[in-house]
Amino acid sequence: MFHPNVYNNGELCLDILQNRWSPTYDVMAILTSVQSLLNDPNPGSPANAEAAQLFRDNMKEYIRRVRLIVDESWVDDEDLEEIAEMEKPDDV
Repeated sequence: MFHPNVYNNGELCLDILQNRWSPTYDVMAILTSVQSLLNDPNPGSPANAEAAQLFRDNMKEYIRRVRLIVDESWVDDEDLEEIAEMEKPDDV
C-alpha cells in the first residue's frame, strides 16, 4: 500500500499499535484509529518517506501512484500466471 504511514511490509505507523498500546483499547477503537490514519495521513511521521514527500509536495502524483497500486491489486492469480507464462523465454 502506498501511504505515508504504512511501511513497505504492510505494518502501520500508528502509536496505539506500537508504543501507546493498552489492553483497554477495544476493537472499535483500534479500527477507528486505523480508518482515521488511512483517511487522513500524517506525513510528519512517515513510514514511507516517498509517499509522505509526494503527499506534501505533489498531490497529483501521489494520487496517481495510489491509483496505480490499487489497479495492480485487482490482478488475480490467473492473470499473474498468464503474465508469467508470457514473460518466460522461448527456450525454457
